[in-house]
Amino acid sequence: MKLLTECMTFEYDSGLIKEQAEAHDGKFLMKGVLQKANTLNQNGRVYPMDVLTREVQNYQRFIEEGRALGELDHPDSSVVELKNVSHIIREAHMDGDVCYGTLEVLDTPNGRILKSLVESGVKIGISSRGVGSTRTEGGHQVVQDDFQLICWDIVSEPSTPGAFVMKEARDLTPHEIQQVKEYFGKNDKVHRLINKIVSWDE
Repeated sequence: MKLLTECMTFEYDSGLIKEQAEAHDGKFLMKGVLQKANTLNQNGRVYPMDVLTREVQNYQRFIEEGRALGELDHPDSSVVELKNVSHIIREAHMDGDVCYGTLEVLDTPNGRILKSLVESGVKIGISSRGVGSTRTEGGHQVVQDDFQLICWDIVSEPSTPGAFVMKEARDLTPHEIQQVKEYFGKNDKVHRLINKIVSWDE
């Protein structure tokens, strides 16, 4: 099992931020593309449609429970550290092969940094973080069915396309594997099983 991180430009509608703040008691909301399926990303990996769709569906539980937190900058960790949290995902859904979502920038130290960057017009990136394995198919890495989405983080976005430092997927340590098991827990396994059974009927 490896830690998989993917970066892309966070394309959001800056005009909606002010409107959303006025409509939602001053909350700093951003809407945009979180991730794409069936697309070769900058790390040379492809997330199959069924895998990403399943994970977005499973992630709804974290959204509903107010636990869909993300960090500012990419930590090299398989768990979300509360001290680094900058935002919370309020909504995520698939539309075709694109995952769209809404995030709320929180009033935390990192949240305030993020808000200041966005208000100053700094271009940012969005990055998924998860654990799983890949297999080489057709010259690129295809993410396998064991993938589990942990969160979406906000990362720096250089203006030059492809200028992201490409991170190789790294193997998790035994301690990190235990953290992942605790993070997802028994309730998550039951939730995933229910989602799988429901999808059979569709």
